[in-house]
Amino acid sequence: MNDASTGLPVTQIDHTVVRGVIAYTSKKPERLDQERGREFFTITKYGWGGRTIGVHTEIDDRPSVMRDATYTVDENWMPQDCFVRLTVGDKFMGTGWFKFHDDYTECETYTALEGRVSQRMDHKHGPLKSFQNHAIACDSWHFSHYDLSKGPGQQSIDELLLCSPDHRGATGPMLYPLRLDLVYVGDEKITVGAGTFDAHHFQVPTNTDLPEEHPPYEVYTSTDGEYTFLKGGVAGYMQTHYELVEYEKTLG
Repeated sequence: MNDASTGLPVTQIDHTVVRGVIAYTSKKPERLDQERGREFFTITKYGWGGRTIGVHTEIDDRPSVMRDATYTVDENWMPQDCFVRLTVGDKFMGTGWFKFHDDYTECETYTALEGRVSQRMDHKHGPLKSFQNHAIACDSWHFSHYDLSKGPGQQSIDELLLCSPDHRGATGPMLYPLRLDLVYVGDEKITVGAGTFDAHHFQVPTNTDLPEEHPPYEVYTSTDGEYTFLKGGVAGYMQTHYELVEYEKTLG
């Protein structure tokens, strides 16, 4: 049905919506392939190219972690804003809002340990390219800034901000700066619980800039320009595996 005054349809739907589930399992010998958590996400892609993801994360390993995050990037995958609420051990840990400007990032947060905190960090390398809110579904978005035209190799995001330096994102949420190296291995076809996909194979090498060294991280993303997380795994002491087990387009 069209509006009589404009001739345009009465309803306006310019966006698309996809939903998915990522399973968390262990690769430790004593817990091989046992479930240790899960993540539910909804991505809304706007007609102009930007997107917002809403993610609910549950990590069962004690102390348990539950996180809700809402994160928006523009059509060039540049961060716009983010909200994070965090529970650890079934107790409130913190809640925070992050806003990304061309020259700086600001954060307004309240945590169980620090109380009310206001932060501002100036950018040293221009507009911030990516933000780590600790949702696995967003880990693959970092690689949107790898220039695939240069082929396999290593490139870097000179300046990344995190909402927590903890490997599980179980502190804060507060701003923490980091450099992130990205390695592109190549393309291959993989099968996960959600189906068979053409995938970019990426790696994040060992990161020694965190308070505790983060082991190497393998990540596979879709090749359709959406950088959908397909599967990944962390080596070292963590020995964890993440896999897309459900994925559906519900609108658009």
